[in-house]
Amino acid sequence: MITGHESSPPTIRPVLVAELLAHGEPMPVYVHVIEHPDARVIVDTGLTALHPAVADLDPRLEPVSWQEDVDVASIDVVINTHLHFDHCGGNHLFAGRPTYVQRRELDDARTRDDYTIREWVDAPGVQYLPVDGELEVLPGLRLVPTPGHTRGSQVVVVETGRRPVVVGGDTAVCSGDLDEPRTEGQRLVRALEPELVWLSHEHEPWLPRAGQRVGRVAGAIATAAGHPRSPMAAPSRSRR
Repeated sequence: MITGHESSPPTIRPVLVAELLAHGEPMPVYVHVIEHPDARVIVDTGLTALHPAVADLDPRLEPVSWQEDVDVASIDVVINTHLHFDHCGGNHLFAGRPTYVQRRELDDARTRDDYTIREWVDAPGVQYLPVDGELEVLPGLRLVPTPGHTRGSQVVVVETGRRPVVVGGDTAVCSGDLDEPRTEGQRLVRALEPELVWLSHEHEPWLPRAGQRVGRVAGAIATAAGHPRSPMAAPSRSRR
């Protein structure tokens, strides 16, 4: 646990842990470490090994990032935005620590075919705390369900004393998905009016464009269900 920083707002640090080849283009895989006054939190756990089921994505691992940038032993809390293979492949590193995931996501990962790599989901010692809906994990750090990329996707909303910062996982696979939100989850994120959104597969965070009325989408949330998936979420990458 972190002590001596009770008055400091949480900070978020992206860590590059792998790279995939998607549609012939390199795609980074980031995890995000949140330095909270009460705990050190990691959002998603990327990849730590190769697997034949996803060989077509030609994964390239960055083991030095885990050793030097994450400091596995210092992590107190794990949050999975969802359980596709590139978001839970390091869960085994944090055996015994509380791992928060939406209950629906965990159920789908355990029962739906061609969804993820199940032995990575239920690696020995991983201790899931299934969540139903919103939950404040720590003061100023809450989970918000954002269905769309998967039925059980969630984001992490971090209060910083200004507008919130969101760690979004694959709720938006690319920044353009938040410029023109189409899924329920993307609309929910925009309705939060975030200062910025960290995404798992972008090097830089998404920022609202100058003059963009991010709050106008709030009234559209009720009709958001059923929108098409991101154009980058192609069937061949359904496990991502």
